[in-house]
Amino acid sequence: MSQLLCVEAIRAIEHEALRHKPAGALMQQAAEAVAVQAARLLRGLPPQTPVCALVGPGNNGGDALIAALRLRQHGFSVRAFAIAPPSARAADAQWAWRSAEQTGLAPLIVTNPTESMQAQQVQATLFIDGLFGIGLTRGLEGAALRWCQMLNAHRATVIAIDVPSGIDADRGCVVGGARDAAIRATHTVTMIADKPGLHTGIALEHVGQLSLAKLGLVTDALPIDMANKQVVGDLLDATAVRGWVPLRHADSHKGRFGTVRIIGGASGMRGAALLAARAAQCVGAGKVAIEGPDSWLHDPAQPQLMAAAPGQSLTDVDAVVIGCGLSRTDWASQRLREAVGASAALVLDADALNILADEGYGCADGRAFDRGTSTVVTPHPLEAARLLRTEVQQVQSDRIASAQTLALRLQAVVVLKGAGSVIASPSGQWAISGAGDASLASAGTGDVLAGAIGALMAQGLSAWQAAGLAVWCHASAGERFRTNQARAAIGLSAAELPTLMRTVLNELT
Repeated sequence: MSQLLCVEAIRAIEHEALRHKPAGALMQQAAEAVAVQAARLLRGLPPQTPVCALVGPGNNGGDALIAALRLRQHGFSVRAFAIAPPSARAADAQWAWRSAEQTGLAPLIVTNPTESMQAQQVQATLFIDGLFGIGLTRGLEGAALRWCQMLNAHRATVIAIDVPSGIDADRGCVVGGARDAAIRATHTVTMIADKPGLHTGIALEHVGQLSLAKLGLVTDALPIDMANKQVVGDLLDATAVRGWVPLRHADSHKGRFGTVRIIGGASGMRGAALLAARAAQCVGAGKVAIEGPDSWLHDPAQPQLMAAAPGQSLTDVDAVVIGCGLSRTDWASQRLREAVGASAALVLDADALNILADEGYGCADGRAFDRGTSTVVTPHPLEAARLLRTEVQQVQSDRIASAQTLALRLQAVVVLKGAGSVIASPSGQWAISGAGDASLASAGTGDVLAGAIGALMAQGLSAWQAAGLAVWCHASAGERFRTNQARAAIGLSAAELPTLMRTVLNELT
């Protein structure tokens, strides 16, 4: 599991390092990392591919300039275009400009790039994006915006320094909110530590292939005043979740792996409950029963799945998954209250979340659960917005904060689904899934995730562990499908997901 550091933490580390290093040292290390990545990329591009460094007014611009100097020293054809002179506040950037001027690589200030480069030139050039970094606080405008629009329009090959210009390093949104006002990089070389905003939300369309250059700095020990600020999270990977896979001893029996009740599947939506049940079975639940509001639900293709009568007691159940195709009837509301009051671990999804929103849970002055047992809620952005009494755009503009707020208000572990799913606990702990792709964007995949989380809690995992392991396996199953389809992400059905998740889970063991 690797750490994700917010900008405040990175600034603290950087500030401490600058006290002990000579001027320009960090910039030279950052530039070297960018130059190495650029040289590696150039070896796969046509011979004589030129390099164009885009130089902003801050230290990111200085990084780009020094990287350009390194590449020229290695025989590459290099130019440097700037959008403005270096800022008076950026001392290292001023040093980089002087170095470039002394060696004949003085940046040419270009505010209207379409007058300087034709489409064919853009497509045949490797660009180094040094316009803006993690300090950007307002949307791209003027010359920076025009460069961004031109590069994106022509799908240029771009290496971004630290973050693609225009992307919020903490939140993963576009600074200023304009969807296309951020560089779409082919590669991003991020500095000092990995950042949450590179792994969630719309940023995933802009980052490209990501690499980390630590610049020789230690990021494990933060200053004392950072300890309780929740500026550090985790990026879930196979190493992180492998230790959470439930063990199976030689003398095991089904009773040791829990009983799961799936409550949902109203008329017209019965498939949702069946998908959740299949997922619970595939990730190892000992017994799974489906309870529908209208009638007995049975899955002929999976005869081992049992049916429970509507309203059947929950006293002998280890985990309840409620909401998948539940509907929003009086019966559904009553059954939800009974599930919340039961002692079993609980997963709330889909219509269960809509009922909670209707009843005022999740909003600033709403009610919170006081269950004393494991609870996981799994909203997509629209369901999260309903619970928080806000708009989807607001949720997506800060996915981590939205998940943390909801976790605190509901006193539950929250899985905010979507690109770079975010997991948050009431204590403030947070993580982002390091796996996943667009293949999961189809109906029913969320039902599969809910069933898997319930099954893992029924097997004894904590809410945090169950959510993290299920999210990672679910996302990795989507990646597995894409790999099997020659890297295409089209056409995955939710019914295929449980068996793919089973394969991923077993490989972890």
